[in-house]
Amino acid sequence: MSAAAVNLPVSDPVMARLDDQIKWYGEKSSHCQQYYKRIKLTEIVAAALIPFIVGAHVAYAAWIAGALGVLITILEGVLQLYQYQQVWVAYRATAEAMKHEKFIYLARGGPYASATDPHALLAERVEALGSQENSKWTSLVQQEQKVKAGA
Repeated sequence: MSAAAVNLPVSDPVMARLDDQIKWYGEKSSHCQQYYKRIKLTEIVAAALIPFIVGAHVAYAAWIAGALGVLITILEGVLQLYQYQQVWVAYRATAEAMKHEKFIYLARGGPYASATDPHALLAERVEALGSQENSKWTSLVQQEQKVKAGA
């Protein structure tokens, strides 16, 4: 029996790429969200401990408070360097936009309803979303470099 007779689904490279991109952006978004929240939580705890340690007259309180202050500064520098919050939000937005595009395509709604080649339109629109994200990232990196050069 031939594959055509069984009517097996043929691998669709456009949908495979779309699914891969949705997965990639979703995973990267979650990764950045987790790092951001962990670092911020550590900063909050360290900041809250400083007055407690100083007020409790713990041995070496000044050294411990100073070390916690240094830790907060380092963690804030890491957040600025890696831009976890901004990347998390941008990647989540891109993943959701791609999911939306897939849904509209599958429903044959929006621009796909009247397109002569909905499949090609999907590929173009998904690649445009990825290109927009890449452009945003490039712009963010360039802004960081300008700030560092000016400092």
